[in-house]
Amino acid sequence: MIFFLRYKATCYNSILIAVAILGFFSCTHKKSPNDDMIAMLRAQAQFENDPKNPYAAQAIINHSDSVIEVSAGNADGVEALFLKANALLELGKEQKAIDIYKQLLGNGAKNDYLQSQFITKKLALAYLRLGERTNCIHNHTAESCIYPISPGGVHADKTGSEEAIKLYKKLLEQDSHDYESRWLINIAYMTTGEYPAQVPPDLLIKQENKDALDRIKPFKDVAGSLGLNTRDMAGGVIIDDFNNDGYPDIITSSWGLDETMHYFQNNRNGTFTDMSQHSGLGYLTGGLQIIQTDYNNDGLKDIFVLRGAWQGKFGKEPNSLLRNNGDGTFTDVTRQSGLLSFHPTQTATWADFNNDGWLDLFIGNESKPGDDNPCELYINNKNGTFTNVAVQANCAISAFVKGVTSGDFDNDGLPDIFISTMTGEEILLKNETVKNGPVKFKNVTQVAGIKKNPGTFATWFWDYDNDGWPDILICGYGYTESLAKYAAQAALHIPNGDVGKVYLYRNKHDGTFEDVSDKMGLNKLTYAMGGNFGDIDNDGYLDFYLGTGNRLFESLIPNKLFKNVDGKRFIDVTSSARVGSLQKGHGVSFADMNNDGNEDIFIHLGGAYAGDAYENALYINPGQGGNHWINIALEGAKSNRAAIGAHIKVTFKSNGIERSVYRDVNSGGSFGSNPLQQHIGIAQATLIENIEIKWPTSGLTQQFNDVAVDQNIKIKEGSKSFSTFKPVKFNFPTGMAGMKM
Repeated sequence: MIFFLRYKATCYNSILIAVAILGFFSCTHKKSPNDDMIAMLRAQAQFENDPKNPYAAQAIINHSDSVIEVSAGNADGVEALFLKANALLELGKEQKAIDIYKQLLGNGAKNDYLQSQFITKKLALAYLRLGERTNCIHNHTAESCIYPISPGGVHADKTGSEEAIKLYKKLLEQDSHDYESRWLINIAYMTTGEYPAQVPPDLLIKQENKDALDRIKPFKDVAGSLGLNTRDMAGGVIIDDFNNDGYPDIITSSWGLDETMHYFQNNRNGTFTDMSQHSGLGYLTGGLQIIQTDYNNDGLKDIFVLRGAWQGKFGKEPNSLLRNNGDGTFTDVTRQSGLLSFHPTQTATWADFNNDGWLDLFIGNESKPGDDNPCELYINNKNGTFTNVAVQANCAISAFVKGVTSGDFDNDGLPDIFISTMTGEEILLKNETVKNGPVKFKNVTQVAGIKKNPGTFATWFWDYDNDGWPDILICGYGYTESLAKYAAQAALHIPNGDVGKVYLYRNKHDGTFEDVSDKMGLNKLTYAMGGNFGDIDNDGYLDFYLGTGNRLFESLIPNKLFKNVDGKRFIDVTSSARVGSLQKGHGVSFADMNNDGNEDIFIHLGGAYAGDAYENALYINPGQGGNHWINIALEGAKSNRAAIGAHIKVTFKSNGIERSVYRDVNSGGSFGSNPLQQHIGIAQATLIENIEIKWPTSGLTQQFNDVAVDQNIKIKEGSKSFSTFKPVKFNFPTGMAGMKM
């Protein structure tokens, strides 16, 4: 029992984790402007050999071997053997882990009920993961791991799942309330093609089709056929036009310092070219989140990379500001811009907090007792540099910050900040900056009626009900929660607490908010780690997609798509849309990738372990009912050139009823970045009566009447007319013959 108790204390009671940081650098690397950042990232490699880091799997194996060598057969040796098996599983070496788990069971653990049960669950999971690697990874298809698993996702080699089923049956014979095993045995039966017929009736979890009344046509994953299916651990994604040719490109990152960024340039013909090495991004590693910006107002979208999240003392990694040079390359300008700092983080927001026409930066850092990492607010000096004024601005918050977002919640013309934390302290900072004065914020959380929730993660401002006032969505995260709680509530309808729920706060137009989560249908557990929003059916109401799961290897939870029904409720349409990958999800982007007027979804899949790496997915939207749309790209003149913070109001008549849709220019949710060009659904309208733009710095309002639908328009601040652009519409191939990255 010793190793069992120690393992439980180490892995399930810890609030903070550290990540193994692996070095990446080639001795053949050519000298580049980014060498300074590359060298700083290399310096973090020292932590890969620290066995105290729970994600330094190889270091844990090496340490375990040294203990086993001198303590074989006694309690310390048995514990070390168990920890070695876990680390092997985390590295993706399932068969070696299986052999050790079997050895432990054969060496007497089976005589101790709790010890035997715990090891057996690990062994069953290892078999389930072995089946996944043999089939979903080595023989990946577009239907692999999509829940509920269809015939196209059934394993060709069923050995791993069949062995897992045998073990889960034994576990459930011993404990019928083992909801984790019950959930996983149903998934295992799906992978063998025997669900639901062969599942013992008392173990069956039935599939409910609550979304049947509002069916969504299934999306199709085409990442493999386009060569976009990079296989990494958790990471971020930006979809936007980085070379100003009118077509969206894709940039991804991964938090592992042995995993590089990727840049896929849109070829404007339904294919992409991997420009990672040419651009310089392919030599930069790490980054659980990336965001686009135009910090120097040159009309080119730059990139900000956030690093070190979750890692505590191991996560003192530098963020990166990457300047777009306009020739397909990027240069790291972090040091010279004044943004170089070393704090664990994965969340930030760009906004013009003092309305001077230049974008500023707020970074939410992760603090814990004994390791203070205050949030940072960098004001743009208009010359390529920034100054941190967080203390003077009253926003140097010290908390375990996991999500930040900016928006003008009180419509006073100044962008405010909302902060989500792992300890559940939600913080709303009202911008009280006066014209030509220093930036100042005031904490108005309590006055606004936003309560403390269980630990939360991704968050964003959005106008889900189209009343012209930004609302707030916050995603709960079950950091140390077992899969059992999700299975009990989500699948078996057994109430099991609030940890991991989605929270929606409706703006009441008076500086306060109302929690409408339950009445809007958002009362289910999701354990969301990433997420973003878009309009999948062009009805003018924003939907959202969540990357789910948590750090635990057992956490196989389908990513979730929620459809907004007229701003009155949300329904889970994951099953009908076929986007419920069981793999852990992080960065999410909504964008129309094939120029057919329908927003598609890209998700960066993968977890915190090398054995939890997975291929990214690009889900193509087939169209959901013939609604119309308009794409609006804005360019600031007096306001910041990227137009972040500009307000858009589109008014039209659909089925004889006049409506308005409201959007603010930003990149969407706090994990994953949408294009800054705004895609707006207008339902059945055949003509847009009015487009109104309110600019943040100048305060200028522009009006355009009688605008045709289904087109791309560009509006410059102060211009009396707009320009149009018609990108080529194309179909993506759906086979899996694309190059592997």
